[in-house]
Amino acid sequence: MEAILNKEGRMKANLHISMMATAAVALLAVSCVKDTLYHTPHPNKGALTITLQNITASDNYVMDVDGQSSDITGSPFTFPDLLEAGAHRLVIHNRPEGFSFDGVMAYVNTLGNKSRADGTSIIPLPGYLFTFSQEITITADDTLRVSLVPQQRVRDLQLELEVTQGRPELIQSVTATLSGIAGTFDMEKGQTSGEPASTVLSFTREGNMLLADTRLLGTMESTQTLVLDIVFADGGRTQRIEVDMTEALKEFNNDMSTTYCVTGTLETPVGLEESTATITGWEAIDGGNVSAEL
Repeated sequence: MEAILNKEGRMKANLHISMMATAAVALLAVSCVKDTLYHTPHPNKGALTITLQNITASDNYVMDVDGQSSDITGSPFTFPDLLEAGAHRLVIHNRPEGFSFDGVMAYVNTLGNKSRADGTSIIPLPGYLFTFSQEITITADDTLRVSLVPQQRVRDLQLELEVTQGRPELIQSVTATLSGIAGTFDMEKGQTSGEPASTVLSFTREGNMLLADTRLLGTMESTQTLVLDIVFADGGRTQRIEVDMTEALKEFNNDMSTTYCVTGTLETPVGLEESTATITGWEAIDGGNVSAEL
């Protein structure tokens, strides 16, 4: 009888050990399968992390993925929503003063905040717009890391006129309208868009020099025209000069990161206050080392 009990006890012990071993093997197998299939806490979707280069902590950037946007609060920065596996469009941009945004479109603000439908000119000195656009591919159960450098999309334009054969001290004010320029930028495509716009800028006088600054998204259409309105101190008399700037600005869109300077000479045969003024000798200085003369 004792032998039978011992035999039954050994059989129960062996069965218990066998079941424990089987359970351990099963758990180990499950653990191995999980480690093999899932490398992140989001096995069915992917994450996106970006690192912005050449920016400062005060820059105000936005991250847009397929129309969903999020403020970038640091670098590296992870998009708050997980993304489906596959292709997506990533757009990064800052929010400088003087611009309005609608999705991936950036608009230079109009003078007086009037509607664009009114055909109003845009402001002459918006802030510096920087953008980046790229198609990305998200993999499920993984994190895509993108390091990028936003590109400058506006360029400074300096106009310098030397007054000769006249009396520059009689000049009270000079305003100018520059047409054939861009007012809209498609940040997804990385190019200007929409209809050509114009801007109004004011010249200041330093001795016999008239100086004006503006900042543009670029030139558009085949012609750029500058119309100057000069007001004189004696009696409020005025003169208007229209100048074709197309040749002088033909290289403007080549490099947005450098200042583009255009110089010319404001001449009259007798005196600026008594005759029709003309502008001659335009010379464009592209980035300080490339020039073209009309």
